[in-house]
Amino acid sequence: MAPGRFAVTSSFGWPLRLCASPALVLVALLMAVCLVSSLAVITTSHLTRDQYARLQELEREQQQLQTEWGQLLLEESAWSSPARIERLAQERLEMRLPDIDEVEVIQP
Repeated sequence: MAPGRFAVTSSFGWPLRLCASPALVLVALLMAVCLVSSLAVITTSHLTRDQYARLQELEREQQQLQTEWGQLLLEESAWSSPARIERLAQERLEMRLPDIDEVEVIQP
């Protein structure tokens, strides 16, 4: 062997033999699976929290809209009451109920 040169020994290939070990490959594969699984759990938890917050917002909005709908129904019933319509017809349109002798019955 020439001076200054490294001798190639059989121990040079030890990292390759270590990497080729089936047990080490299995451990590395299981670690990768655990990492992917933990990332999936984290992502799912985050998405679940976001969706739950959105659900609460929508339920709050539904409740507000339901309250507003009830108020609008009350307002509609107040505006369309027969007594109010009759009063407005008399005041604004100067309408009145006809006398009995002003009523004509039409036969078909």
